[in-house]
Amino acid sequence: MSTLSFPILTVAIFLPLLGAAVVVLLPQGRASLVRPVGLAFAVAELAVAGTIVAEFKAHDAGFQFVSQHAWLGQFGIGWKVGVDGISLFLVAMTAVLFPVAMYGPKLVGDAKSFMGWMLLLEAALIGTFLAMDLFLFFVLFEVTLVPGYFLIAGWGGFRRNYAAMKFFIYTFAGSAFLFVGILALVFLVAPLNGGRETFDLITLARYASHLPTSDQELIFAAMAVAFAVKMPVVPFHTWMPDAYTEAPTAGSMILAGLLFKLGTYGILRFGVYLLPKAAIDLAPVLLTLGAVGIVYGCIVAAVQKDLKRLVAYGSVADVGFIVLGVFAFTSQGISGSVFEMVNHGLTTGALFFLVGMLLDRRGTLRISELGGIQKSAPILAGVFIVVVMAAVGLPGLNGFVGEFLVLVGTFITHRWWAVVGTSGVILSAVYLLWAYQRVFQGRATGANEHVIDMTWREKAAIAPLIVGIVFLGVYPKPLLDRVTPAVSNLVAHVQYADPGFHIPSKGVGTVYAVPADQNVNGGQQTPTGVQTAAVTPGTGGTP
Repeated sequence: MSTLSFPILTVAIFLPLLGAAVVVLLPQGRASLVRPVGLAFAVAELAVAGTIVAEFKAHDAGFQFVSQHAWLGQFGIGWKVGVDGISLFLVAMTAVLFPVAMYGPKLVGDAKSFMGWMLLLEAALIGTFLAMDLFLFFVLFEVTLVPGYFLIAGWGGFRRNYAAMKFFIYTFAGSAFLFVGILALVFLVAPLNGGRETFDLITLARYASHLPTSDQELIFAAMAVAFAVKMPVVPFHTWMPDAYTEAPTAGSMILAGLLFKLGTYGILRFGVYLLPKAAIDLAPVLLTLGAVGIVYGCIVAAVQKDLKRLVAYGSVADVGFIVLGVFAFTSQGISGSVFEMVNHGLTTGALFFLVGMLLDRRGTLRISELGGIQKSAPILAGVFIVVVMAAVGLPGLNGFVGEFLVLVGTFITHRWWAVVGTSGVILSAVYLLWAYQRVFQGRATGANEHVIDMTWREKAAIAPLIVGIVFLGVYPKPLLDRVTPAVSNLVAHVQYADPGFHIPSKGVGTVYAVPADQNVNGGQQTPTGVQTAAVTPGTGGTP
């Protein structure tokens, strides 16, 4: 058990919410306090997240720091939150990215409303990654739409109202499928649970695999549509370029770096975990969409005339890599997908921050109007190329580790999809390096000769992202040590649900202990009250 004796996860959710309330209640005459107060709460949240990571037991495959309270007991709904290796670093990345987004980019307009919406969004995101009750997850999943909409509409570009409305309608429509899927699952599982309805994740996972295959596939398909819109996966992606492009710099960092992770995390946690047999049956469809997304995203990004839109379409390709890893159903593939979720938050958050700096200095992001900027802003150019190299998967930076694990894990079970995915590594290098060459190299003319270099404020803001990019590229072990046990038990759970699904043997497996109250269809009960999940050779241990 953890040495912490207080509900730290509940604190992690409500601390930003308290910060939003404090910011909104600040007197009108104290406008100068708004940004410092909002940033102070974001930094305090970072300290809480750091404590969670520090206290997390690396080789424990189950949920830790679980906090559970009665809420709507008559409907089987409770306040239940917990963190495992899959969600741990998504929480940490959220806590890192928000202070950077709130401190670094230039802010124009109503600071009080901006800080309030940002802190509310942080609370909802943290809660979504920690929720172990499907009703709680759905509520927080929906809450993220509101601040996301107002951040785009209130501080976005020329077409901000159109982009905000498109973002809200698409994602809200997708959520309708999720709500129907959750209710269907709860009602169908109830007879297997003694007639009691429950939204508890562990209980639902215990019984969901006993449902008829057709029911499992329909429920999984409903959830997959909702999460595919959120990610977004091709062809559900059309809201994304407008939203990412028109959002303010801080909004783009959060939308791309964090908000779409709700889709990738959701399909892994609530799709694959709850309905593994359906996930296996429908995997070819998702793998195909992921592979198509990789190629499509890279090609469309390469022909963009606007630098911010180029970065936005690059996210479509990144989503494809994550989807490939998830539906490879190997420890390497899924671990790589979780790693890529964290990587994407760091690299894309940094890219949007740097692109925002260019927009502030030049007033345009049309690539044809830029060029030769590295002469007047060498530090900005140097930081930009480091982030670009991370995004294309240069060894020694974080992108390489995630892409390598995804492609290796996918090749084990679905090699032709992995072959198509490999093309994305080459294509991403083409469009990103070509964009860098046109923007920063060559002969500077006109206003490009006098671009101001990064300020100390901007250097301090982006420093945590650069440190994360380099650290995870050089020494990924701390993250993989905490992710792999949870992923290995998930793989064992998937294999138990469909004994006909076979992963080729690639080494010696590993067994991880899971608390008895988290027992699902992945192992057998021992006399000591601990469930052991035997992982198929080649899927256990650190990849």
